[in-house]
Amino acid sequence: MGLENHKPTIAMVGMQCMYAGVTLSIRASLLQGMSSRVFVVYRQTIAFLLIAPVAYVSSRRNTSSCCMGWKSFWLIFLLALIGVTINQNIYFEGIYLASSSTASATGNLVPAVTFLMAWAIGLEKVHMRSVRSMAKMFGTVICVVGAIGMALVKGPKLLNAELIVTFGGMMGGGDEKWSSWLLGCLLLFASTICWSFWLVLQVAASKCYPDHLSLTAWLCLIAAVQSAILTFFIEPDIASVWKLDSNLQLISCLYTGFSSAVSFFGQAWCISRRGPLFSAMFNPLCTVIVTVYASLFMHEEMYAGSMAGAVAVIVGLYVVLWGKAEDHAANKLQNDQKAITICESSDLENCNIDLNQSLLANK
Repeated sequence: MGLENHKPTIAMVGMQCMYAGVTLSIRASLLQGMSSRVFVVYRQTIAFLLIAPVAYVSSRRNTSSCCMGWKSFWLIFLLALIGVTINQNIYFEGIYLASSSTASATGNLVPAVTFLMAWAIGLEKVHMRSVRSMAKMFGTVICVVGAIGMALVKGPKLLNAELIVTFGGMMGGGDEKWSSWLLGCLLLFASTICWSFWLVLQVAASKCYPDHLSLTAWLCLIAAVQSAILTFFIEPDIASVWKLDSNLQLISCLYTGFSSAVSFFGQAWCISRRGPLFSAMFNPLCTVIVTVYASLFMHEEMYAGSMAGAVAVIVGLYVVLWGKAEDHAANKLQNDQKAITICESSDLENCNIDLNQSLLANK
């Protein structure tokens, strides 16, 4: 029972580890000249090819699998358009114009934006006198502040003390570099809004089409078609842009395609169990993992400010998870009480029916 309750948490931590690898591999491929739009098409196509056979076998074994109607189709179409076609295209372009660390830092705004969206439409309840609600609010703020601190506050060096390019040096090339970096940040912020809306929209999609494997397969297929159409209209040299120039680009496409197949299914399952805020709250953890990966494998410097921010992210995450766990326990208790009330009412009704039948028989 205990492990069952912790499965969504374990799944989200695993997905954040995959996202960290995706962020670093995407940045490396784009710097080699690969088109971000082509990358999205390859990624979603590979994800569909990986998840479709599993979804088909699962639907064949499950005789009670759901059928897709027009409402389900348009919900999945909207999910693909906002969460993949628009989101990933502007996210990859933002990574190329800014940096992977900037992308990871701006991604930590997802919990705050998701919390506001979920609260606005009633998916998250906020009671100012409730300890659970206050924990979710303060935990979200701590996570966001800690993640921003990881990106902006440096302090003494802890690991890999070699000289690297600093922010000022990177921006020292003139107004053109500064404008490119600013445009990249704006694109990354727009991607954050798309991602938050995608998480909230998955609640309706999961209720309307609860087969998460099939939903993921349709999502990847529709997103691949949408992104391919976008690529044909935008890319100037459409004949040569599809060519992969290195093994790194091929490995990145395969790895990110696999991560899409796994993460889309995992996100849908976790959101159906715990809600969109629970899923969004793990995004700051990706910044911590990216910092560790970059320090260990790419020999980037690690600063005391980054470590302090990482600790704040972990503390804030635990606070929110505690609040969500208390919400989950309270909702379960409320549902159990309702079930008991219904059973008692049903038993009383059956007792009255039996008594009436007995009286009629005696007559």
